[in-house]
Amino acid sequence: MSHLLPRPPGRSRPRRLSAAAGIAAALLAASCTGGGSGQAASGARSAGDPLFPELGNGGYDVTHYALRLDYDVPSRRLDATVTVTARATQSLRGFSLDLAGMNVRSVTVEGRKAQVVRQGGKLVVRPSRPVADGAEFRTTVDYHGRPRTLTDPDGSTEGWVPTDDGAFVVGEPAGAMTWFPGNNHPSDKAAYDVEITVPEGWTALSNGELRDQRTRHGRTTFRWHSGEPMASYLATATIGRFQVNRSRTADGLPLLVAVDPREAAASHQPLSRIGEILEWETEVFGPYPFSSSGAVVDHRPKDVGYALEVQTKPVFPGAPDHSTLVHELAHQWFGDSVTPKSWRDMWLNEGFATYAEWLWRERHGEESAQTAFDAAYAKGGREPVWAFPPGDPGSAKNISGDPVYERAAMLLHQLRRTVGEKTFFRILKEWPAEHRHGNADARDFIAFCEQRSGKDLSRLFDTWLYGKGRPGRS
Repeated sequence: MSHLLPRPPGRSRPRRLSAAAGIAAALLAASCTGGGSGQAASGARSAGDPLFPELGNGGYDVTHYALRLDYDVPSRRLDATVTVTARATQSLRGFSLDLAGMNVRSVTVEGRKAQVVRQGGKLVVRPSRPVADGAEFRTTVDYHGRPRTLTDPDGSTEGWVPTDDGAFVVGEPAGAMTWFPGNNHPSDKAAYDVEITVPEGWTALSNGELRDQRTRHGRTTFRWHSGEPMASYLATATIGRFQVNRSRTADGLPLLVAVDPREAAASHQPLSRIGEILEWETEVFGPYPFSSSGAVVDHRPKDVGYALEVQTKPVFPGAPDHSTLVHELAHQWFGDSVTPKSWRDMWLNEGFATYAEWLWRERHGEESAQTAFDAAYAKGGREPVWAFPPGDPGSAKNISGDPVYERAAMLLHQLRRTVGEKTFFRILKEWPAEHRHGNADARDFIAFCEQRSGKDLSRLFDTWLYGKGRPGRS
């Protein structure tokens, strides 16, 4: 993520739970709780995230989402079906999915009607038959309504954001649950097939590659396939009147760039360098981790002042500059392919992407990474960059704070100085290769760096990742 505009003022997040629904959910929870060993039980209604404990679910691992979306632009209504293919990690009498708003028509598990209740942001499902530990099972949810936005603890807007010609769909950290039910936590990644039907003349964009596009009776259906594992917050279904350009990099990687015509002139120069940026990032970070790349530039979606590293197609709320483009494309390695195990380690995304900006400017003779570090360090002790340790943000409102970006980049520069150029740039390549399409956390990264460097780096990380206040100059 890269903030382009001032963040909007915060608003409280609405919660909808009727008394009847609460009672029904409590009864269902009681009936789904197993007793002794080997008995089927309900899966946990949380992934246990330290900053967002309400997100994610337990008892299963999703392997694939199949989404069918039909969006009416004038009324902003969405009719949709999702089939979630998962493997049970315990014997399941019941389980939950994350869903905010929307109206659920029906839920089936393995083709049989299931009991379902809503509890806050949870869709609590009880299949007609228990699911055995290790079994693959398919849950199909038929739903409709007007997707809503969410206001994050830091005041930013996310989710299905309506625009004057469609929707700008961004999901970090929780917004995916505004438009499809699923296991909405970065620790559970899956493949996606997304089919989107919109009025003829509109374009519907999602992750991965376009498999098919057909127009019938005044409506066009786009079928997108994303075969590499993806966290739910990186999914999109952005809709609008876009100019679409398809090309390939010098290495043959397919590119798809979609731009709102109102942003075309301002976007042309930076977007023309996507191939060059990807070539340089591949040189620094190792092989590009996905089957395609590109970008989506929309026109000023309401209340969204940031770009997001949507997998294979970063999305921008207006024309990006070169630094922002470098930042979001670097996330394809750091955040998209190697995804944090929990939101506490968002610095693993943003620190690397910010340091990529520093390296890009260094490579092109603008300023050295040391100069960027010195400028950041020169900020006084009461500046936001020193407000909290990047590895311990403390609360959800801080996950997009300055320390997660700038101080985390400073940590990486200190790592570079400590282990030396050769080892540092080896780490930049081998870390994303080691955890390609997986999840990792701070402990994994520290152990990895110590193994590659042969040094005890505990003092460095204790100071720059977990230490409070402005570290002493070393």
